Amino acid sequence: MYWVSKSIHRLERFWGRSLLFLVVLGPGLITMVADNDAGGISTYAVTGAKTGFNLLWAFFILVPMAYFIQEMTVRLGAVTKRGHAEAIFDGFGPFWGWFSIFDLAVINWLTLVTEYIGMTAAMSIFGIPPVFTYAGVTIILFGVVLSGKYWTFEKITLFFCAFNFVYIPAAFWAMKTGTAPAWGEAFKGFYAPHFPNGLTADLLFIIMANIGTTITPWQIFFQQSAVVDKGLDIKDIKYGKIDTFVGSFLTCLVAVFIIIATAAAFYYHRPPISVEDARQTADAIAPLLPGGQGVLARTLFAIGLFDAGFLGALCISLSTSWAVGEVFGWAHSLNRGVKDAPWFYVVYFFCLATAGGVVLIPGAPLITITMFVQVIAVTLLPAALMFLILLLNDKPLMGAHVNTRWENVANWSITLFVIIVSTIFGISVLFPSILGQG
Repeated sequence: MYWVSKSIHRLERFWGRSLLFLVVLGPGLITMVADNDAGGISTYAVTGAKTGFNLLWAFFILVPMAYFIQEMTVRLGAVTKRGHAEAIFDGFGPFWGWFSIFDLAVINWLTLVTEYIGMTAAMSIFGIPPVFTYAGVTIILFGVVLSGKYWTFEKITLFFCAFNFVYIPAAFWAMKTGTAPAWGEAFKGFYAPHFPNGLTADLLFIIMANIGTTITPWQIFFQQSAVVDKGLDIKDIKYGKIDTFVGSFLTCLVAVFIIIATAAAFYYHRPPISVEDARQTADAIAPLLPGGQGVLARTLFAIGLFDAGFLGALCISLSTSWAVGEVFGWAHSLNRGVKDAPWFYVVYFFCLATAGGVVLIPGAPLITITMFVQVIAVTLLPAALMFLILLLNDKPLMGAHVNTRWENVANWSITLFVIIVSTIFGISVLFPSILGQG
């Protein structure tokens, strides 16, 4: 009887913890999966097409990088009950507060442009003109946040997160194309990469774009505000960390399969096929697969690209609205309706409408914008990281949840790594001969 009673107790405890985790689940998973946005999908597609499997090893670094950065927002939000913008204003004063808001607003707006680029490109595969996609998506995105409840927003967003995994079967199909190598070659990308031309400016650009699409300033602001808006407390930090790790792993897993798919289909094709974004990827992969698999793969890429842009636009515009509301003292919660928080929704709609309008400009260099936005994001990232780490080392603010020595080592190493990579890239642009480019 003792063992039966003990087993029942353990089962009840496990069930209780599982239910609690499901309640806390959301901010981390949404933040990280939404990070596989339209710009990210295009970046991973270009990475596979231009470098093959040779950058897959980077995700051994990117998973912990994403986790260590984002879990700090869980602790900071749960302890302070304040969004990141408000925390910076309180901790560092108005000058650095306005600097961080300007930094966030610029990169968020540019990233929103890439989300609309991805969504219009995806829908054009089905013959829908960009102007209809722009208008329809903007209205739908605005409608999603009008429910007046954070929990409603979270459920809808988690539903769209599921579509991010459509790239996994596409990778298995791509590995069946006539010129694709065996899976063993793909696995070598994790431990034995090969770069015939060494470290070039082009390779650095792709590496920076991958870092910039995996870790971005908007994620820091969005997840902390989501933690606060959801009402998570100190007791929820443990499960919030698990939520964040699951999200970090899944977003990088999907990225790996996108790179495998495009590398197998294009890099190892003879002659190699050049693609510059996810739309070209969808069009180019269809003829390489037999029968209906090609059409289905093309459709999956289009659905995944649209979903990525939709999620990205939803979360990025919200991170701006939350941050602006915090610094101006406006009501800034999804639990408040339009009458109670009018400026919160005005900022949200303004971001969507103006950024989306860029895709309608004739002759706009949309592909170039998509890649360079990722690089700009990683260039501006160190400032956001330093504010975050300094706040997490404020003992009076964080109490028992202040950064440990190991967490500081990991987070400052990540920041230093980003600074070094972005500096090397800047030098390579100014002095291309250093990397053998001129």
